[in-house]
Amino acid sequence: MKRILFLLLLLVGMAQFSIFNCQFSIVSTACAQFQEPVKFAVRQQKLSETELEIVFTGKVDAGWHVYGVDIPDGGPTKAELTLEKQKGVKAKGALRATGQVHRAMDEMFGMELSYMEGTASFGQTFTLTGGDYEVAGYLTYGACNDENCIPPTSVEFSFTGKGPSDSPKEEDRAGQPSPQPSLQEELEEDTASVAPDSAVVADSAVAAVGPDGLWTPVVDELRAFGEGSGTSSSEAGWLMIFLMGLLGGFAALLTPCVWPIIPMTVSFFLKRNKDDRSKGIRDAATYGLSIVVIYMALGLLVTLLFGASALNALSTNAVFNIFFCLLLLVFAASFLGGFEITLPSRWSNAVDSKATSTTGLLSIFLMAFTLSLVSFSCTGPIIGFLLVEVASTGNILGPALGMFGFALALALPFTLFALFPSWLKAAPKSGNWMNCIKVSLGFLELAFSLKFLSVADLAYGWHILDREVFLSLWIVIFALLGAYFIGWIRFPHDEEEYDEMGEIVQHHRTSVTRFFLALISFAFAIYMVPGLWGAPCKAVSAFAPPMKTQDFLLGQKETLHFEDYEEGMAYAREHKMPVFLDFTGYGCVNCRKMEAAVWTNAEVQQLMDDNFVLISLFVDEKTALPEPMIVEEMGESVKLRTIGDKWSYLQRSKFGANAQPFYVLVDNEGHPLAPSYSYDESVQAFKQFLETGVRNYAKRK
Repeated sequence: MKRILFLLLLLVGMAQFSIFNCQFSIVSTACAQFQEPVKFAVRQQKLSETELEIVFTGKVDAGWHVYGVDIPDGGPTKAELTLEKQKGVKAKGALRATGQVHRAMDEMFGMELSYMEGTASFGQTFTLTGGDYEVAGYLTYGACNDENCIPPTSVEFSFTGKGPSDSPKEEDRAGQPSPQPSLQEELEEDTASVAPDSAVVADSAVAAVGPDGLWTPVVDELRAFGEGSGTSSSEAGWLMIFLMGLLGGFAALLTPCVWPIIPMTVSFFLKRNKDDRSKGIRDAATYGLSIVVIYMALGLLVTLLFGASALNALSTNAVFNIFFCLLLLVFAASFLGGFEITLPSRWSNAVDSKATSTTGLLSIFLMAFTLSLVSFSCTGPIIGFLLVEVASTGNILGPALGMFGFALALALPFTLFALFPSWLKAAPKSGNWMNCIKVSLGFLELAFSLKFLSVADLAYGWHILDREVFLSLWIVIFALLGAYFIGWIRFPHDEEEYDEMGEIVQHHRTSVTRFFLALISFAFAIYMVPGLWGAPCKAVSAFAPPMKTQDFLLGQKETLHFEDYEEGMAYAREHKMPVFLDFTGYGCVNCRKMEAAVWTNAEVQQLMDDNFVLISLFVDEKTALPEPMIVEEMGESVKLRTIGDKWSYLQRSKFGANAQPFYVLVDNEGHPLAPSYSYDESVQAFKQFLETGVRNYAKRK
């Protein structure tokens, strides 16, 4: 009965892994705050007598990245240069990224994106056409981290200088040395101004951007509601990695390569020190600690060999994702019984011989190392899967943290059974149930291999693994896993069952435990079937290709809402309704995640439809305003050129925030009804956010 309980708990945990992984990336529901993750400086430099370069250099905060210049249409905000004044200069080529550019496949956008971290730098070359020159304009860039994006941000510049026509003509200079510019001229040429064009500011009145007090700042009112709380993304990521390792360790523990070794090892330590039981316990604990050290050293070795940035680059590189996919397919075939993955026997024999000839702590450590080698056929595929998954996080502590969780689960029984030897008698005996676990892990590795193939498929645009194809394969895999539990499928390592007379049982009987495991697997397969017609299938949304790759969507409903602040507020006043302000962006990945994972919930959708006027304001909308607006912000004049600039200014000035997604509930006069809400995929938390706004609006009425 106990071994049945072991098997049930393992499979339930692994079957729910995708749900947990999908829903665990919760970040704080924070109050309004202004973020400035990138600080740019601009300078000009002479490349030659006839060429000039404008250089933008930005310092990027840790965890943030600035997108490059070659982002395809439909993606996030790319870096662009807009020239407002050109005198005596002509642009040579296009704006280019001059820093270290990384490339990664983004599953939400379904395209490869370029970005820079740490330092972002861009350059634009100009040809000097003669005479005094003047060039002015602005750089627009977008930046994001794992939680938020800032709206498209402008870096303005204005430069003047002297061109080559101030020198003698070529024919008059024959045989004469080239005149060198004076120090004063050099200083004039290298002086940059990143403020807006002063003439434009002087000639324009500061615009009033909103009527009837709808643009009046309410930052203090919003803060009065207090700040939300939650788990930071980095903490959530570390905990997720540790739990993945822990779960993998428990899975490895119950395989035929590890479980039978436990009672033999513990009995050896206790018998060797039968006159001193406390020493036997210490030896067993040291043995367990040695296992932890060995596997953590493996995780640290991976980090030292590759580094965090290399791990992240590998995880998003299409070629390496194909390699990861093939690697997991090999591991799956091994677990299903196709072949054994073993290390050379001379390695384990040499270590075992060394352990026998030594004493003390070194002997115990070498025994633990022997376990790592002889159990590799079962632990190797699990370790490989963990390291591949952890690599996709790009976390510098990820491999070591994952291996710590794995080793902790693997080492724990050696210490516990040494402390409580009587538990050994009640522990499940070795048998065919361990091979059942091994085969189940093979099916799971087969399923997860498709995740990596999907990344490569999206990168190259093959369209061989679109969402419905991916879901079809997962449906078949988990249906076959259910068939295995029932007994309809058998693999090479599955033992035959015998009756009391020693004859092979002709009609295989399905145990109650295997029946319930089959029920879970079949149910999960059926759960994914509606996804073939466009159902969200949130439990697998973290693994499946984006919805945009699906060819057929049934019953998709577009919620009617406003995309203009004044128009939406006027409607809310007329109908006496509160307002849901959605500060978003076309290039905001986490905005799309919230809409797919939270807004599609039936209760959430009903709350929004029945109680609020929805106003979505896209801060990266590039449609030009009828005429630019000049506004005062933090003591400086800021020019608003596009509709996106206008909504971004509204978010900054009224609510004191500049990151997206950003949600705030207000009454029809523009006053907040609840704390603001940011990226948090908890449906329950979002429902509470909406319900708080409904209650507070009812009180004000």
